[in-house]
Amino acid sequence: MTPALPHQASSSQDEAGGPAEDRRHMIRRRALTLSIIVLLIGVPAGYLVISANQSRDSGKDKEAKYSATGLTEGWPSKVQRRLYQVPIPHPADQVAYYETNNWKTSRLYAQFRTSSAGLDAFLTGLGVNRGDLKQGKVTVSARDQHITGWSFKTPGPWSGFHHAQKNPAPTQDIVVNLSNPVSPMVYVVSRTVP
Repeated sequence: MTPALPHQASSSQDEAGGPAEDRRHMIRRRALTLSIIVLLIGVPAGYLVISANQSRDSGKDKEAKYSATGLTEGWPSKVQRRLYQVPIPHPADQVAYYETNNWKTSRLYAQFRTSSAGLDAFLTGLGVNRGDLKQGKVTVSARDQHITGWSFKTPGPWSGFHHAQKNPAPTQDIVVNLSNPVSPMVYVVSRTVP
């Protein structure tokens, strides 16, 4: 007697219990699978590329800001204005600033052109008024003029004052060019001891 051989299924149709997958359905299924894979890999990869570019651009902006060696056009940050007590008024144009820091003293150099009312608002923000400005007095030191490139030798009239305050409040040297009383130009050196 010969042993019985195991019976093999004749087709996959018998196993699945239904008709075999047609070609159109298979292509559609593979396209859907490919789309899902692309989305699962492509979207995070795209996000990483965008994020890396933004991070690199941010680093370049910060590098340019902190490697500046003179006045930079634009407004100092609100934190800088508050820390150094330099209340630049609105409206103001030709605004530029430069900050230096070391272990002894931190300085904010700022310049701006404003209106007559803006100058009054600036001085009021410091707790002083126009009567504190001394005509012909240039309070910004030669050292600070050299750092910023400011020159107070050209026709003025120049007026200035030294605004000393008790630590930790900053001390300011302010010079105002009143050659155009409607649009005075203001130069400020505010220094604080960290």
